[in-house]
Amino acid sequence: MNNLANQFTEVTKENSNKTAIFWGGDEFSFDHAHSIAECLAKRLKVEFELQPGDRVALWLKNCPEFVFSLFGILLGEGVVVSINSFLTPDEVGYIVEDCGAKVIISEASMGKETSILVNNSPGLNVIEVESLNRMDSIDYTLLEQSPEDLALIIYTSGTTGKPKGAMLSHQNLMSNVNAIIEAADITNEDRMAVLLPMFHSFTMTVGLLLPMTRGLSIVAIKSLNPPKNIITEIIQHRATVMPAIPQLYRAFVNVKLPSDLPLRVCFSGAAPLPVEVLNAFNKNVGIPLLEGYGLSETSPVACMNPLNGERKPGSVGLPIGDVQFQIRNDDGFVLPVGDPGEICIKGHNIMMGYWNNLEATEASIKDGWLLTGDIGHLDNDGYLYITDRKKDMLLVNGINVYPREVEEIIYQFKGVSEVAVVGINDPRKGDFVVACIVPDEGFKIDETVLKSFLKTKLAAYKLPRKIIIMEALPRNATGKILKTELRVVASGKVGC
Repeated sequence: MNNLANQFTEVTKENSNKTAIFWGGDEFSFDHAHSIAECLAKRLKVEFELQPGDRVALWLKNCPEFVFSLFGILLGEGVVVSINSFLTPDEVGYIVEDCGAKVIISEASMGKETSILVNNSPGLNVIEVESLNRMDSIDYTLLEQSPEDLALIIYTSGTTGKPKGAMLSHQNLMSNVNAIIEAADITNEDRMAVLLPMFHSFTMTVGLLLPMTRGLSIVAIKSLNPPKNIITEIIQHRATVMPAIPQLYRAFVNVKLPSDLPLRVCFSGAAPLPVEVLNAFNKNVGIPLLEGYGLSETSPVACMNPLNGERKPGSVGLPIGDVQFQIRNDDGFVLPVGDPGEICIKGHNIMMGYWNNLEATEASIKDGWLLTGDIGHLDNDGYLYITDRKKDMLLVNGINVYPREVEEIIYQFKGVSEVAVVGINDPRKGDFVVACIVPDEGFKIDETVLKSFLKTKLAAYKLPRKIIIMEALPRNATGKILKTELRVVASGKVGC
């Protein structure tokens, strides 16, 4: 198997004049992308003495230069450290320090933030993408890097402590790209719509690495506001494949879409897709919407509902490629079909480990199996169903309660736009359930009616003891609901 840099170089040779990136009214060919990446690679080596395996941080908002820089680092035999562009300088400083980055690539508009970084980390060098130049000619010489070499470090969100750097090899990422292509029948005639943050693992693999190493064009959505801009650009540039999050698909359900929408398949990831949204999308839009599941530690896609097979609502589908699943109990024993337990994953997509954190690596990977911390079960056909994060599971009167099960029922109630269920611990009575609900615009939810509805759908111990109506749910940059913040809110509301 080739490395990512060589794959990009070979694809450029075959598609030199083809548009690699659509960005508003601008188009950038594969030749253009490779020449800028090559120029950056030479600059990193000459000006900053980059050695194979040295880390280069990428702290950018979505833009074509993100892609150029990504492959520039790889062509320079460096390791990409993809950083959330919404983080503060202090948060970025921890990551830069932890991974030992030699250079950080950013942009002029973030000059104030990068100045703070440099002041706190005097040895750190900064490259602003505005200074990137193009080579006069392209060098198609291939690198000798092994597929097993480290290519990318993605830091986890850090919702339970300091973020950890998941180390992904060239092989991890290329095997994931190949498995996704096979699962969704993707060809180089497809065009990939990219609107999620490029720093995120889901976008990184599906939205960037896949098209740039397989000759697809990227349709990078330049403006997300108003939302109709997304549709306009998808139609204008004829995007056919789109990875996105449930929030976007909910929005698609609520608008009348043009008949000439070119999308042929959509992926949903990064957060659970409510069954109600999936059903409404299937009914109103009619484009196959494939819910999948994965983690940064799995490169990131581990499974998805099949394009050409049965797609089961509520399930995140079947393993892709050589991926295997087991459901285990707390003692590590494999559980029978249908029994909920911790989801464990094995395959070529499993990370090398956590950067500079042997203890966390050994706790997470045992005999080649990644212990995800997520709870789920398999059905008789091998489809995976996610119940919840292990740490989010509630113990109410000694009985397990899975927030997602309660959320799916609440979504069935008229007027509910979004919901998140959390648990609050009462030292005297154990966990109890709190539902945080965002109503549809202009809709007032009658809590008494809602509670009566839930009593017909849920066992008494699963019923929310408190309902909190909110204007919006707190989320991180990739759309994940921050349940840690909701627990704080809920604790205050219920006086715990």
